[in-house]
Amino acid sequence: MTKQELRQFVRAQKKLHSAAQMAAMSEEICNRVLDSDCWQKSETLLLYYPLADEVDVRPLIFRAVEADKRVLLPVCVGNELELYPYEGDASLVVGSYGIMEPAGTKFPLERYSEIDVAIVPGMAYDRSGHRLGRGKGYYDRLLPRLDRARRQGVCFPFQFFAEVPADVHDVSVHDVITAEYATEQQ
Repeated sequence: MTKQELRQFVRAQKKLHSAAQMAAMSEEICNRVLDSDCWQKSETLLLYYPLADEVDVRPLIFRAVEADKRVLLPVCVGNELELYPYEGDASLVVGSYGIMEPAGTKFPLERYSEIDVAIVPGMAYDRSGHRLGRGKGYYDRLLPRLDRARRQGVCFPFQFFAEVPADVHDVSVHDVITAEYATEQQ
């Protein structure tokens, strides 16, 4: 399948699952992330505020805040993602693509090396950690800047494939976590 065909296939698969099924799978994925050593040892995390069809990682945001971890969320600015500290849901505004984004002071690029774990959404993943995004390249431009972060992709089981088409500029993740499968790469 081409990237576009795979995106279309995944969108169709998402429509076959109820909101309750998606919520149950999201809960299992979040529990797997919370059980990981890298999460437990982390101090600064990059998460994302989910769209309705993405793995709902809001419980991870709330658990991180409860544990006094620093939580950063991406903000779309032009063709780039900038990172901003999460300061509670009341500080979120509707941003690009209808995604909730934090308002406030931008987290400085020179401090990106403080990020321990990056939880990354995707349309599809494979066992090698190849990631297929929505096609704009935002995370492919951001992830190389997170030189120390453990990159963890999260996806529903129907988004996990034996192989995902990848180009030279596509950035892989270290781990892929689904409701039925978790793998750690080197």
